[in-house]
This record gives sequence, structure tokens and C-alpha cells, in this order.
Amino acid sequence: MRRIVLPLILGIAGFAVLASLGLWQLRRLEWKEAMLDEIARGIAAAPVELPAAIDPSMKYLPVTMTGTTTGDEILVLSGTREAGGGYNVVSGFVTDDGRRIMVDRGFIPQDDRRAPRPAVRLRVNGNLHWPDEKGPSTPGPNLAEGIWFARDVPAMAAQLGTLPVLVVANAIGGDAQGVAPIPLSPQGIPNSHLSYAVQWFLLAAVWAGMTGGLIWRITRRPV
Repeated sequence: MRRIVLPLILGIAGFAVLASLGLWQLRRLEWKEAMLDEIARGIAAAPVELPAAIDPSMKYLPVTMTGTTTGDEILVLSGTREAGGGYNVVSGFVTDDGRRIMVDRGFIPQDDRRAPRPAVRLRVNGNLHWPDEKGPSTPGPNLAEGIWFARDVPAMAAQLGTLPVLVVANAIGGDAQGVAPIPLSPQGIPNSHLSYAVQWFLLAAVWAGMTGGLIWRITRRPV
């Protein structure tokens, strides 16, 4: 029996650690689902007038505003299931109280890339957003063509000469100029905690199986 004590202790300890990591991921899953529900309720709430002071803590806040696009825009490489590849149009926008911000007006197909979109007066309903899309492998923008590969609020604001404030439109009043709004949705927020939990539990099962196999082999050896 003394021969199996150490493998048994290591087996139990390893199983406990791996199983506890799986349980922790299940708790994270519960937390993430509650957060996504809260975000969904916030996105769908009644819009308020664009606040006088804006900061990233207001992410997803539903707002409404009127103003005029500047005619300057950034095209962010995008796509939809229905239309395939295309671009999101991020326009400079001057609100009626004189603030220069940005509006992600929505999607255009590739063929409409060079269609004229001059300054136009609009009423915009949407949500404040600070997307986290730029990773270490994301290419920099092609400024010559005006094409970006991720929405980077500070960089886009510097390019368009606006405040670092982005409103993602869900409804446009006025001439939308062929741009179809793509409302924010929590469906785009990653939630992989369930798959992580399954991986930890599978590792725990493998560890238990290997421990059992090792103990069986030890007990089969002659003393």
C-alpha cells in the first residue's frame, strides 16, 4: 500500500485543482451571462439626449441627437451574411450644440464604396461605444484609400478631427444615403467560459484515468 500513497495523493491533488478550475469557469460563465443581460437591457433602453460630458464609462448608453455629417468619413472593412463583404461608414458629425463627434452610420456593400455621401442633416438614435477591435496582428489603416481594418476611436477621431466619441447608429432619420444601420448587440461579445469549463473537466477526467492506470500498474508489480 505504501507504494501507491504518493501517486494517489498526487492524483487526488491534480484532479481537485483541475476540477476546481472547471467550477471557476462555470462561475465566470454565470457572471458573464448576467453582464450580457445587463448590456442587452442597456442597449435596448430608451435613448437620452447626448450627455454634455462623455467618457468610456458610458459605453452602450443609448442616445439620440440631431446634427449634420461633415462629409468626411472612414470606411472600416466589414461584412454581413446577407450582403457579403463591404464597409462600415464612420462619419464626422457636428451636433446641433456644436460638438464634433463620430457616427458609425452602418454598412455599405463594396460597390458603394465610392458613392458620394456629402454633408447631410440627420437625426441619429444609437449607442455610445468604444470598441476593442484592434489586436497586435491588425494591420494599420490604409490612409491613401481611407480604409481601416478595425474601429480605433482615438485614432479615428484624430483622423477626422473630432472628439474621441463614437455613436453606433441603430436608426437614422433623414437621408441615410444608402447606409444601413447595424445596431449594437451583445451577441458580438465573446463568451467562451463554457468551453473552457468543459476543457478543464476533461483534463480532470484524463488525470483521474491516468492516476488510476498508474496505481493499477503499481499494484500489479511483484513486491
